[in-house]
Amino acid sequence: MLVNMEKSWLSKMFGSSKKSRLAAAPPDAVVVAAVDAVDAEAQFGLGVRFAAGTGAVQDYAQAADWYRKAAEQNHGLAQFNLGMMYAKGQGVLRDDAQSLVWFGRAAQLGDAGGQYHMGRNRQRASMDGLPADAPEARIEAYKWYQLSAAQGYKDAEGAYAMLIFKMTREDVSEANQRVAKFVAGGGTPQRT
Repeated sequence: MLVNMEKSWLSKMFGSSKKSRLAAAPPDAVVVAAVDAVDAEAQFGLGVRFAAGTGAVQDYAQAADWYRKAAEQNHGLAQFNLGMMYAKGQGVLRDDAQSLVWFGRAAQLGDAGGQYHMGRNRQRASMDGLPADAPEARIEAYKWYQLSAAQGYKDAEGAYAMLIFKMTREDVSEANQRVAKFVAGGGTPQRT
């Protein structure tokens, strides 16, 4: 009886969780079948493993499927990765509209990469769209770049700093108000 108690205590102290065991195991049929349908973190982990080819052959189609399952459960990094896969045509057909959908969802959840890519998209729209729509697109681009930069995302700070040269003071003020509103609504924390 005492041995069983010690074993139970030891396994609690030093045993790994189901989630970490699944993430560390090779993505074979047994592990894939064991992933709980509502465990977004484990699904994301399998997506990473298939995308990287860790423990199995690299399989972008499988990675996209697992990312999608996690992304549909509001896993921000899975949404970002799925957006990248659509942008590059990895494991899915290249689809800029779908890429933007997933980047947008990730950005709304506070993912810095999703925010940066939303900024890039809005900046491109400011150059490619109707001139009357350009100021609004730049305001949104600035907002997303600023939010991404606040998290230290590479190139975001330089992107919004360069964008300022094409904006009026009123546009910059409006963009900063949108950033503050996003943060106040529970979005991304600002760097101090």
